[in-house]
Amino acid sequence: MAQAIGKCKGYCWPGCGRAGTLAGRRSAGLEGGLEPPLEPGLEAGVTRSQEGTGERSAPLTSDELLAFLERLSIRTETREHPPVFTVAESQALREDIPGGHTKNLFLKDKKGRYFLLTVGETAEIDLKRIHAVIGAQGRVSFGKPEALMELLGVVPGAVTCFGIVNDTDKKVTLIFDEALMAHEIINGHPLRNDATTSIRREDLKRFVEATGHAFTVLNLSGSEAT
Repeated sequence: MAQAIGKCKGYCWPGCGRAGTLAGRRSAGLEGGLEPPLEPGLEAGVTRSQEGTGERSAPLTSDELLAFLERLSIRTETREHPPVFTVAESQALREDIPGGHTKNLFLKDKKGRYFLLTVGETAEIDLKRIHAVIGAQGRVSFGKPEALMELLGVVPGAVTCFGIVNDTDKKVTLIFDEALMAHEIINGHPLRNDATTSIRREDLKRFVEATGHAFTVLNLSGSEAT
């Protein structure tokens, strides 16, 4: 497995997808029935239009994200827990939640292109070499918090693949790690780091497509990634 180089030491703004001593859980039912169909005009996930104002729409909140998933007839389960900021904190809090638990790297290349890498919580990413794997121009660095909020609508510590719903201008390239996508259930933050949402792998793919984004599945953390 590739060695983590640079600043990726398990605290690279994980959208960790885990919970611990749970204060409660809110579920749309991974085993439940289908939800109402998606309303017309909401396929891109934007629910707060500022049309005619010349301003960028406000990012979706966690509740609006979950409502969007329900309108897509996607079954999820969300667990509340104390805020977590690192993989270690998440692991210490987590109860037995099945599936793949994630961390996310929000990266920028030398040409100003942004990438969101969603990998397993223990994956080690070689930041000196990953640009060649993901097609970035030159070595990558972590995106600034301001860009993170502007593009994904989240703050450091709450980075998640669900944030792609807020990238209405399609500026972020989303890439999943092969090893993570071997899990049937994927866990990630619902735009805030005091909750974890579990979603089936195929439904996660469908969610991304509903936002108008493409995604790629690559070997990001295996030995052949370098």
